[in-house]
Amino acid sequence: MGRPSAREQVLDAYEDILIESGSAAVTLDAVAARAKVSKGGLLYHFGSKDALLDGLLDRLVRLTVADVEYARTAPEGVVRYYLLSSVTDASMDKPAHRTSVAALRLLGSEPKVTETMVEVSRLWSGLLAEHVEDPLTAELVAVLGDGLYLRATVGGPARQPLLDRLPDVLHRLDVS
Repeated sequence: MGRPSAREQVLDAYEDILIESGSAAVTLDAVAARAKVSKGGLLYHFGSKDALLDGLLDRLVRLTVADVEYARTAPEGVVRYYLLSSVTDASMDKPAHRTSVAALRLLGSEPKVTETMVEVSRLWSGLLAEHVEDPLTAELVAVLGDGLYLRATVGGPARQPLLDRLPDVLHRLDVS
């Protein structure tokens, strides 16, 4: 695979700064320097910090849609994929996870982020509702995944016992 486009490099740099240092460290100069592009190059793709945020949120929705589509045909099934990826994505190896973590660093300060996170949640909840017969059980699975994701993202207590017992959890939820 070739080198990412300058636009993608800028978004990668923006994510990195948000994840490592938070929103206070984000300036157009800092993002351009991190992306190894000129400030003019950054402004060509994103004319303002607001446009940069829009690019990040568009990327998050695009990556989530792709992940949801993959989940539809995941060999382990939708529910198992959703729950396992809620934990294993925390390694930051997956682009959707990195983008989500970066966006979460802006939650509370940017209303657009809240709207986008609601949309991401709706995409996953919709998929679960398609594959879990009982609506309440589908919602419980979504909330369980959200909790696992939050713990994994913030480095909470070990999740391995729950993962080791995932077949039992799925059986209890009647979604195995």
